[in-house]
Amino acid sequence: MVVGADGERLAASLGDRLDAVTFTDLTTDQVTARLIEAVAGWAAEQGWRVYRRAPSVLPLPPPMSAQRSVLDVACARPDGAPVVIEIDHGTRRRTWEKLLAEADAGRIPLWVRWGAGRFTAPPAPIRMVSCQVDGRPDPTGRGRLHSRSPRVEKLPPAHSTMRVEEAVELPLPPSAPPAAEA
Repeated sequence: MVVGADGERLAASLGDRLDAVTFTDLTTDQVTARLIEAVAGWAAEQGWRVYRRAPSVLPLPPPMSAQRSVLDVACARPDGAPVVIEIDHGTRRRTWEKLLAEADAGRIPLWVRWGAGRFTAPPAPIRMVSCQVDGRPDPTGRGRLHSRSPRVEKLPPAHSTMRVEEAVELPLPPSAPPAAEA
């Protein structure tokens, strides 16, 4: 299978899994942790080995360049290229640099981008999986709280099956004003 097609398939599968994730009034860090757990669960269901906070091929910037950056989730697959996943609330150039370095090393990079509003598409071959999350100010003044409802496809309302015996001509004539009391 071509890595590009494999990446598209994996991104779609992960997106389907994340569509079922719901929560109410979580902090930014709690939402990220919840999504990391959902991603790790999805990968484990595929039969892959899952590593949280796995070392990246990209070193940290100076003065810590002797250390490696970390990935939110990395997956070893017996039947294909490894998959690496970053989960972010914002768009950071460093995330893209990390995922591009992972792609250059032969891994399939997926980027889970959560929040409300417009999401900036990453450069190829990074595949973005968007996760719509609503936010509101925390009433205690400590930042924001985030919630996510399940995505449901709404069907059109059912129409009446009652038969109309007499047609009503439209527009209806104006009704007479109420009679004045004497």
